[in-house]
Amino acid sequence: MEIPSSTSIPSIMKAWVYGEYGNVSNVLKLDSNVTVPQVKEDQVLIKVVAASINPVDAKRMLGMFKVSDSPVPTVPGYDVAGVVVKVGSQVKRLKVGDEVYGDINEKALDHPNRFGSLAEYTAVEENLLALKPKNLSFAEAASLPLVIETAHEGLERTGFSAGKSILVLGGAGGVGTQIIQLAKHVFGASTVAATSSTSKLELLKSLGADLAIDYTKENFEDLPEKFDVVYDAVGQCDRAVKAVKEDGSVVTIVGPITPPAFIFVLTSNGSVLDKLKPYLESGKVKPVLDPKGQFPFSQTVEAFSYLETSRAVGKVVIYPIP
Repeated sequence: MEIPSSTSIPSIMKAWVYGEYGNVSNVLKLDSNVTVPQVKEDQVLIKVVAASINPVDAKRMLGMFKVSDSPVPTVPGYDVAGVVVKVGSQVKRLKVGDEVYGDINEKALDHPNRFGSLAEYTAVEENLLALKPKNLSFAEAASLPLVIETAHEGLERTGFSAGKSILVLGGAGGVGTQIIQLAKHVFGASTVAATSSTSKLELLKSLGADLAIDYTKENFEDLPEKFDVVYDAVGQCDRAVKAVKEDGSVVTIVGPITPPAFIFVLTSNGSVLDKLKPYLESGKVKPVLDPKGQFPFSQTVEAFSYLETSRAVGKVVIYPIP
C-alpha cells in the first residue's frame, strides 16, 4: 500500500470515539475531527489498515474497569495491523514502511491507551509490535495479537509442556482457537480436548483438537479422563476445577475464580509475536476469522453487536480502515 510521507500525515483523522460509558450502540460514534496522536520517543505512528475487536473493548466501554481506565473520551481497540509512517527518536528496530501488528495496550486493564486502533492512525510503543508475517493479510494479522498472546501467556503460566494434556473451554472463540493450536503445534501436547457447540466441533478438530466435546450434549466434568491443564476461556471455573488432575492447573481469563484455579490479565509484548512467527509463516498456527466477521470501518457498531451475540467463531475484524 502507498505510504504517506511525514509531510502528508494529516493532523486530523476519523476515529470511533466514546465520551461516556455505556452500551456500544448508545455511546460509540464516528468522529471525523479527531487529532492524530503525537508520537512519543519510544513509539511509532501506524497508518491503520485493519483492527480487530475483543470482548474487553465492550467491557471497557461499559465502564467495568473505570477505576483503572484512562479518562474518556476514548478511541477503543487493542489489536492493530498497519504500516509505520513515523518513528520516535528512541525507536531502534522499526522503520517507516514496515508492515506491523500488535496489541497496543501493554497492560490490558491498567490505563490502556486513550487512542486505540479503531482509527485511521494510532501511536504504539515499539516493544508491543512485531513485523507482520508476509503470508498473512492485514485483516488476518489484526485478528491475532490479543488472543494469541493471551493463549500463550496462559499456557506459560501453567507450566504447560510437551506430553501434557489440556482441556480448552470455549474452543471456538478468539482465544480458544489459538489455545488449541499453540498447545498442539507449539507446546507439543499429548492430548488436546476442547468444548464447543455442535456446529463448531469440526473446526476444533481441524485446529488440532483430539477430542471435540459438544457442550450441548455432554458435561466435560463427567468425562472419566482428567487433564494436566484446564484453560477456561469462557467463565466456567466452578466446573473446570472438577476436570483437572490432582496436581494439575486451572487457568481462567474470565472471573469469578474457584480455587485452586487462578486468573491473569495479559501483558502485551511484541516478542511473543516474533517467537510465534515461524509457526504462523509455516501455517502450523493459523488466524481464525469468523466467516461473517469482517466489517468495514463504517460498520464498527454492527461488528460489536455481532461480537456480543457470542456466536462468532474466532475473531471479528474491522477492515478496510480507509
